[in-house]
Amino acid sequence: MSIITDPAKVFLSVVIPVYRAERILPELCERLQSVLGSFQRPYEIVLVDDRSPDDSWTVMQQMASKLPFLVCVRLSRNFGQHYALTAGLDLAHGEWIVIMDCDLQDQPEEISRMLEKAGQGYDIVLARRIGKPDGRLRSFGSATFYLLFNLLSGYKIDPTVGTFRIMRRRVVEAYRGMRESARLFGGMIQWLGFDVTYLDVSRAARYEGGTSYTLRNRLRLALDGIVSFSNRPLYASITLGFGMASAAGLYGAFLITRYLLHPYSGVPGWLSTFTALVFIGGLILMNLGVIGVYVGRIYSQTKGRPLYVIDEIVGLDHRNHVSEK
Repeated sequence: MSIITDPAKVFLSVVIPVYRAERILPELCERLQSVLGSFQRPYEIVLVDDRSPDDSWTVMQQMASKLPFLVCVRLSRNFGQHYALTAGLDLAHGEWIVIMDCDLQDQPEEISRMLEKAGQGYDIVLARRIGKPDGRLRSFGSATFYLLFNLLSGYKIDPTVGTFRIMRRRVVEAYRGMRESARLFGGMIQWLGFDVTYLDVSRAARYEGGTSYTLRNRLRLALDGIVSFSNRPLYASITLGFGMASAAGLYGAFLITRYLLHPYSGVPGWLSTFTALVFIGGLILMNLGVIGVYVGRIYSQTKGRPLYVIDEIVGLDHRNHVSEK
């Protein structure tokens, strides 16, 4: 193991958001130490506790006191995975940066292959998962999420690609410049461009416990990503409104023509008229809601609040005692 004396000389950083992983962390760090130590180059592991409700932070503190390559960060509250990732990337110093989950479904032993692939001239190597250890229901939910996101955002994100990847430092530096409040890590990295390739990796079964991503979390993430990356919902509202107006005009012309050809008395058709009014009213409210979401995002961005707040940092140089960013 190479001890880091100068952060500017770190060869590889591994950034991992931590949530409900108190029993996983020792095994995770042991396997990472075995893999990274084989490079014979300075490295660091940055663990970001997204205010996990278990004893993950206590375990992280204990490990940081024994492992000189470990940086442990605790956020002031639960900000979410993508904000915890941002905090870790803001503190990482490596020439290469690996992003992975803490549940050991992303296997540390694959890092060597990813680094070798990146050495062929790529800025980003994305781990493309083979196998489906998550089960059919979760796989179906994930595929539906990406289908909806790709359709409404205009971006094409591979549903078999998760967080696990390796990136050159210049990619991370460019990502650090993106400080919008609504964050979708994969989409933001794709927006940056750079040279990307894929590497097929086996995804292991979850080491312990279950996923913390509920259907509500996924829907909220999809909404944030769609609003952040595209105006398509607004254009869809315009298209829908224009289409309905055209259909209503044609139907009105048809009614006038029919009346002129076959006059009648009374007020027939009141039920269809009432139904149409209710339908149109619902669409108007929906379109106002879409506009309201965009306005709300603008309001959140203009407040200029930090993306995350750090409560405590232990390990290495304490990263200049950063408190917020």
